[in-house]
Amino acid sequence: MTPEPWPDPPVPVLGAGGWGTALAVAAVRAGRAATLWARRPDFAAHLNEVRENREYLPGVPLPGAIQITADLSAAVAGAGFALVVVPSVGVPELLGQLPRDLPVVLCAKGLAPDGGRLSGLASGLGFRRVAVLSGPNHAEEIGRGLPAATVVASTDAALAAAIQAALISPTLRVYTSDDLVGVELGGVLKNVMALAAGLGDGLELGDNAKASLMTRGLREMNRYLKALGAQEDTVYGLSGLGDLIATATSPHSRNRAAGEAIARGDQLNQQGPQLGGKVVEGLRTAGLLDAWATAHGHDLPIVRAVAKVCAGELSPQQGVSALMEREAKAE
Repeated sequence: MTPEPWPDPPVPVLGAGGWGTALAVAAVRAGRAATLWARRPDFAAHLNEVRENREYLPGVPLPGAIQITADLSAAVAGAGFALVVVPSVGVPELLGQLPRDLPVVLCAKGLAPDGGRLSGLASGLGFRRVAVLSGPNHAEEIGRGLPAATVVASTDAALAAAIQAALISPTLRVYTSDDLVGVELGGVLKNVMALAAGLGDGLELGDNAKASLMTRGLREMNRYLKALGAQEDTVYGLSGLGDLIATATSPHSRNRAAGEAIARGDQLNQQGPQLGGKVVEGLRTAGLLDAWATAHGHDLPIVRAVAKVCAGELSPQQGVSALMEREAKAE
């Protein structure tokens, strides 16, 4: 039974895709009302009419405690914080329309246009209170109320605690962390590893190959996170290892499915990276991470191979060969 909403202001969820819709439903399960903002007025009107996001999260009814609007100012009025749940390429534009004294929770697992962190972009725009939300969280399962856990990270402990309280429920465990860098970038890197896993699935390379890829991919993720100042243990938590397992193995994973599609010979556009009308963050992220690694002299071989395959510089088979024929070394 859904609890009665708390008297607190509704939780603004900015972005009516699958993940945004699932988070709005999760807030209601936690006892909060929610306001789901859709960019297009016609889509907001449609959601209000049918009370189901049939385009992005079919089969999940939208409770009455979710108000749906295309009016951004109305959506965030009086809110204690806002969940920003649009693809990474849309984050700069959306942040530019929000009041700078509004705490923001970044839920996209991607990078800013210049390859930097989205939280850094938010801080640069003048937002003083910033958090990120990440973990092994497929919208299809969160929306249905299947058991899951996630992490909210911020250097502002009070903000992290407020977000935790607004989303935690018997079906969603919400943990807090002060490692903003590690939690944010773990979700970015695992998308590239999931693309690699999908390439392996498409080429039918087997379970041994996937297990090896995920293990070495986790090591690669750790090297990158440490170089950026993340806490060492974060990569082994929900936002690192947990998210990697879910995204590299699940049929719900867009990134894994995109890798499989590329292995079949499908052409996916990096500039507008979508699969079935849904954004695939890893297609854009791979090239940005590879450019960073090259510029800073870091060895990220899986990222490099995936970036070259996505850019059409290597075939999927050549990408596998590039990894398998590297110089022998100790683990």
